[in-house]
Amino acid sequence: MTHLHKIVFILAILFIAVDAKHRHKKNLKFRHEIPRNPLFPHFPPFDLPGENNDLPGDIDNNFNDNGNNNDNNNNIDDENPIFKVPKLGEGMEKKDDFEIASIGSWELISQNSGVSAMHVNLLPSNKILVFDAKIYRMSRINLPEGVPCLPYKDANNVDRLDCFAHAVEYDIETNQVRPLKINGGDPWCSSGGLSPDGTLVSTGGFADGARTIRHFGGGCIDCEWREYDQTLTEDRWYATQQILPNGEFILVGGRRSFSYEYIPQAEGQRSEKAYLFPFLYETSDIDENNLYPFVHLSTDGNIFIFSNNRSLLLNPTNHKIVRTFPVLPGGSRNYPASGQSALLPIDLNAETPKAEVIVCGGNVPGAFQLAETKKAFLPALQDCNRLTITEPFPEWDSEMMPSRRTMGDAIILPNGQILFINGAQLGTSAWWDAEEPNFIPALYNPEKPKGMRFKEMQASQIARMYHSTSVLLPSGKVWISGSNTHDTYRDKDKYPTETRVEAFSPPYLDAAFHKYRPQINEEASEKELTYGYLFETEFSVEDGAGLTVNDIKVTMYAPPFTTHGFSMGQRLVILKIDELTEQMQGNYRVRMAAPPSGDIAPPGYYLLYVVHRGIPSNAIWVWIH
Repeated sequence: MTHLHKIVFILAILFIAVDAKHRHKKNLKFRHEIPRNPLFPHFPPFDLPGENNDLPGDIDNNFNDNGNNNDNNNNIDDENPIFKVPKLGEGMEKKDDFEIASIGSWELISQNSGVSAMHVNLLPSNKILVFDAKIYRMSRINLPEGVPCLPYKDANNVDRLDCFAHAVEYDIETNQVRPLKINGGDPWCSSGGLSPDGTLVSTGGFADGARTIRHFGGGCIDCEWREYDQTLTEDRWYATQQILPNGEFILVGGRRSFSYEYIPQAEGQRSEKAYLFPFLYETSDIDENNLYPFVHLSTDGNIFIFSNNRSLLLNPTNHKIVRTFPVLPGGSRNYPASGQSALLPIDLNAETPKAEVIVCGGNVPGAFQLAETKKAFLPALQDCNRLTITEPFPEWDSEMMPSRRTMGDAIILPNGQILFINGAQLGTSAWWDAEEPNFIPALYNPEKPKGMRFKEMQASQIARMYHSTSVLLPSGKVWISGSNTHDTYRDKDKYPTETRVEAFSPPYLDAAFHKYRPQINEEASEKELTYGYLFETEFSVEDGAGLTVNDIKVTMYAPPFTTHGFSMGQRLVILKIDELTEQMQGNYRVRMAAPPSGDIAPPGYYLLYVVHRGIPSNAIWVWIH
């Protein structure tokens, strides 16, 4: 070989090596160091990075925090073997989810939450913010010692003092509560959601609270409410709040508010403008039935809005109606008829991820008037309806639930199933306007054939009617509290004001299947995600013999703001798995792609679960931006 040929050969080898490294780095998320928040040491600070978030390209992600090479090809040795698990089509068949005969179980975890749970939201601090309304002027817990009572005038214009707390911070690990003082406008029948930095942003309410924006949390310890009255453009009582792909909130509707507006991202700023939305006026009937509209963010960044029995897709950027959908027959679905709705899990393993909504229950038009004026309670609706809003010509597909339900919750579980829980079988929302509590939850599996999707669960012993709520916990249990059908707190009544707290364990928590339940190694898992980049999670399974990539799912759940039978911002994303490797027997590392954009998963905090054939792990908190 001539000297020139040697030079050409060496240059060619160098080019191939550099190109291979470049390709490898393109497919991996690069680590970058930013200061940690002391309350959440594994997360970035609650003040989000600026828009110029270029990742440092000179950091090679092939090495872990200990400086060890993570490339599987370089880690196979006799002492610590790592085996790549074959994918489907490589000789491994996909197994069905475990068939679990259990119908779930209940436990009473607190005798008194202090405040009836009208509004709830799980925070990244593993606390649930619980609040109801100042209009009651009472609760079952006093303000903290040393905190001054709030003066007010009663119906006879007599000066009084309100010394009760109307909000608490509920610790899900200890079941203890910390009372909180609400100084500003009344949050009765308000809306809310978690902002990208983990702060709860609550909007609207009653009377002096109808134009209030409230903030709670965001990395503080022993947080208190930060309230800004008269900062919304229009009154927002019974409105719906939804986070957008850019992390901003849209606020839709409210009583006699036929418009929407955007919540300023800077705390304390005033909303600039309300946009007239005739659709909300057109869908209002004698009972309204257009309050707390069902609002879901579609996978294309547009907003699905369902009101009464009609729905459309709105572009939140140019304010144009993208399309309208077929009318859903059968009755009214929104408050006070109060059906349930959820966005079905978004599966990123699909070639084109679809957006499909489900709307169930409610009551017929006029049911509220009969209940309110004559105390005649019509049967709630029993149908359940699905619509794929990303299809060119979608049609509603209907089936029947095991029982009728109004005022219930539809909570998405980590494995993609939906739990329909709480509510009544007769009547509507509002004080004293329902009968026959629905004690029996129904578990819905959207992947099963039609006619086989519902399974009734173990019944509760506590009536959860108007103003009851539910929360999915990191453990996979469902927290249930609230129920107040009265204009005050009543201890002795057919349906007393409830401050007892229950936890419902779905079938996947059956002790007989605990050995199949994944356990996430949080310290060895990445918790800061960047759109479109790969990241890794470590987990173990006690009985994980023969586990393949087709036996697991990794899901991300957005904890919603739940009130009046609707969970605002609720979302479950099934991630696309890139590779599963077995570190040692029963211990695995799974690599998957973060959601590609805010259209799929708006920025913020999510619960991440590893699901083994329908059985989820305990969750860890992750943050995506």
